[in-house]
Amino acid sequence: MIRNEAKYREALRRLEQDQDVAARQREALAAAGLNPEEIERAMQPLRSFRAQLEDEIAWYEAVRRGNLPTIHQMSDVGRLLIALRIFKGMSQRDLAERLGVSESVVSRDERNEYHGISVDRVQKILNALGAAIVMSVDQSYCFPIVDSEHTPQTTHVGST
Repeated sequence: MIRNEAKYREALRRLEQDQDVAARQREALAAAGLNPEEIERAMQPLRSFRAQLEDEIAWYEAVRRGNLPTIHQMSDVGRLLIALRIFKGMSQRDLAERLGVSESVVSRDERNEYHGISVDRVQKILNALGAAIVMSVDQSYCFPIVDSEHTPQTTHVGST
């Protein structure tokens, strides 16, 4: 995941370089006598890498514009916090200063996408970012929970 401008510029540079590498690789494979199907199969890893890089660049650009992701699981809150920091135009150093921690702590936490973060810590980061999260419940997921110890009781109404 791209987390800052320097990594973004580096990703753009790599994307441009990869175009040249792919063209040379394709030519070398053809010169080695591979047929078009074999060339396409051999090029697949390079195409996958390129697609991933394009996705990361698109995510970063969208976040900078304020197109923040909607999360559907609380385990994704870390990615949202990173997106909020980027959208706010704050560096990891800026956030660290506001939190009263070292930049390396923020860098490590973001690299791990804030895995296992507490609710209190999420709130401190939101406060430092000057942001809030609005949560809602998708009621289409609400259904009775049944386990082996508490099976639902069925009641029949009517005459016997």
